[in-house]
Amino acid sequence: MSSAAANVRIVKGACPHDCPDTCALKITVENGRAIKVQGAAEHASTHGALCTKVSRYPERTYHPERLLHPLKRVSRKDEAPRFEPVSWDEALDDIAARLKSIAARDPEAIVPYSYAGTMGLIQGEGMAARFFNKLGASRLDRTICASAGAEALNRTYGHRLGMHLRFFAESRLILIWGSNSIASNLHFWTYANQAKRSGAKLVCIDPRKTETADKCHQHIALLPGTDGALALGLMHELIANDWLDQDYIAQHVEGWEALREKALQWPPERVAEVCGITADEVRGLARDYGTTSPAAIRLNYGMQRVRGGGNAVRLVALLPCLTGAWRNRAGGMLLSSSGWAAPFKNMKALDKPELLAGRDPRTINMSTIGDALLAEASPSFGPAIQALIVYNSNPVAVAPESPKVVKGFQRADLFTVVLEHFMTDTADLADYVLPATTQLEHLDVHTSYGHTSVLINEPAIAPEGESRPNTEFFRQLARRMGYDEPCFSESDEDLARQAFTAEIDFEALREQGWQDLPLPDAPFANGGFRTASGKAQAAGADFVPNYESRATSPELAKRFPLAMISPPARNFLNSSFVNVKSLRDIEREPLIEIHATDAAARGIADGTMVRAFNERGSYLCKAQISERARPGVVNGLGVWWRKLGPGHSNVNEVTHQRLTDMGNAPSFYDCLVEVALA
Repeated sequence: MSSAAANVRIVKGACPHDCPDTCALKITVENGRAIKVQGAAEHASTHGALCTKVSRYPERTYHPERLLHPLKRVSRKDEAPRFEPVSWDEALDDIAARLKSIAARDPEAIVPYSYAGTMGLIQGEGMAARFFNKLGASRLDRTICASAGAEALNRTYGHRLGMHLRFFAESRLILIWGSNSIASNLHFWTYANQAKRSGAKLVCIDPRKTETADKCHQHIALLPGTDGALALGLMHELIANDWLDQDYIAQHVEGWEALREKALQWPPERVAEVCGITADEVRGLARDYGTTSPAAIRLNYGMQRVRGGGNAVRLVALLPCLTGAWRNRAGGMLLSSSGWAAPFKNMKALDKPELLAGRDPRTINMSTIGDALLAEASPSFGPAIQALIVYNSNPVAVAPESPKVVKGFQRADLFTVVLEHFMTDTADLADYVLPATTQLEHLDVHTSYGHTSVLINEPAIAPEGESRPNTEFFRQLARRMGYDEPCFSESDEDLARQAFTAEIDFEALREQGWQDLPLPDAPFANGGFRTASGKAQAAGADFVPNYESRATSPELAKRFPLAMISPPARNFLNSSFVNVKSLRDIEREPLIEIHATDAAARGIADGTMVRAFNERGSYLCKAQISERARPGVVNGLGVWWRKLGPGHSNVNEVTHQRLTDMGNAPSFYDCLVEVALA
């Protein structure tokens, strides 16, 4: 920390949110109050810039509706929520007593539910994992965002690995595939723009004409869930025109011959029919990719939220292996760089898996929590879920098929504890709501899935009201449960010092605010993938079509003829920031983008109230006739809190709980609906 004046100081921080940028922050504190949050100019990927959301973080921290005191429910769960203030001791005593009673029958009836409300290693699962391991609670498969793509990279590269962010600036061709980078990956966009100014061609591949597509040289608006077919079509043209690096394939790729035979079955005309684009677009994209060097791909997670999402990621990830793009540091692909940090993390030291003492609890998939909460006890499922502890997540808003999620949370016999900053949709259905600290109020350490630094977040201000860090809640609860292992008494700083291996100097990290991982510029120039053989794995990758589409479910498509995707609204981050008025004012209201042709066929005018519906539910919102929607596809921008929508619902009213081809992830963008006047 440095001091600009006696009562002003600058504190080093890190953005906690589920975003690849993981920005290094500088928080200005005056007289104990945070007055400004800025990006650290000295950090290479942050380079002093922040998104609109995080630059307004003090507005969120000091929000008038911030939860500052523990609350206990005094109403039924099927009526308007009413709570009364209680002390922390009263809340913790009662929670511990309830959990002890349930655990005495079967601890697997207790389920943690968390995701990336913070991505910090300490306030995320640092103390929580210890608590649930000791308890023997059900495990949670944290799949809701990225696990299909993660498993695809694991199978293809051996881990979640990719290019260095900064070298995109040197690329001559960049395919921005399934990513609205201007909205969700701002610092990558800075490097892409540098490349563009230097003469690089930028191509956006996305069903929606995003703000990013507006700034690219070309936009290819394929149908949702057809990315794998497009990748196979590109391979077909690479083979047909001999745009392959045969030497790189021979030395560093396994399983190519079988994949080659599959690719030869995907000429441009077939790809065009499946993807809803033209054969010339396929040929032109393949020509650009096969003849331009260095060529880079920035892939993002939207395209893997369909049935075949994992295979689609595998196929795209293999493209730079076929052309030898990995030989150049400005060539290759980036979906996630989180695997680079894995060898430097001490997760066993944080999680303490030995506290399980040989037990092997069942696993509940967070993406099917709606079904799980409604499931009865059975030999195959195990005990019915009797208690949920929710932190760093808002499942009632973000989980698919929300009518079932709501019904499950409304169970009178379900005991639910929620750690939160605000009264979210999920908090409204809790038995206890406990005030959590924000990133400005606690210590944490972070890795990134978009760059290759580790960062520290120092507490900038004292906790507001009676808010407490997640770690302190689990410490206090462990004490009341009778857990006396020394690990439950460790401080946040103790945890932070254990989080990384010796290669990460904690004092140096604290001094600078971040530390770059020691990695080569061109990590796969000579192969060296993290697979058992050291080669990229091509075997088994194939196109897997959607569950719901005109091609695969024609009878369903007769009733619900429009494909729907639900990309994030630009000024929200999943369901975070929805209640920040200045950001909500920009987004205005829940809406669905619809092409003029589809709107006219339904008598829909711009700005009219409509309902998007299928057999799972109905979502009420305003229609926006927009060129951002391609014919046959509607874009339900999310994720709004249900209670802020005109019908007390959001876009997940119509999504389903069926899972992806690998990674057990949700298929949010694999969804058919009809849209009609409300």
